[in-house]
Amino acid sequence: MARTLILMRHGKSAYPAGIEDHERPLAPRGQREAALAGAWLRANQPPIDAVRCSTATRTRETLSATGITAPVEFESGIYEATTDYLFELIGLTDPAVSTLLVIGHAPGMPWTAWDLAAAHDTEEALRLSRKFPTSALAVLRLPGEWDRVGPGAGDLVTFHVPR
Repeated sequence: MARTLILMRHGKSAYPAGIEDHERPLAPRGQREAALAGAWLRANQPPIDAVRCSTATRTRETLSATGITAPVEFESGIYEATTDYLFELIGLTDPAVSTLLVIGHAPGMPWTAWDLAAAHDTEEALRLSRKFPTSALAVLRLPGEWDRVGPGAGDLVTFHVPR
């Protein structure tokens, strides 16, 4: 059974004085673009069965703005995650889940999308390699089970930047 993995970078954040990085909220632009991302997901992707989201304020607010209502697990390790950490986390996904959304940060989201993609010479991969801006979505198709996620394991089918 093919799986769909969607890696999303949080929306554009604000920089209020005296607020630690983990607690920074979304800027108005981030709210708007995260809502656009949610509308795009509902219109163009299979229904999301599960969400893994960083515990940072801006990722939680991004999830809320998308309007995605799938069951969510908040994971503190996504905040400064490496690709290996994200591969392991994705690999723990319940086999009943066919579409998983992970909301996190740079560089974890872009590096993981790049490493998962089997081909790096496609138009989608080239766009992703140039820039993975806030609210961007990398959609990958994985041919096997979640626990087989690793370098080159999927096809990057779409790279969408909601604007």
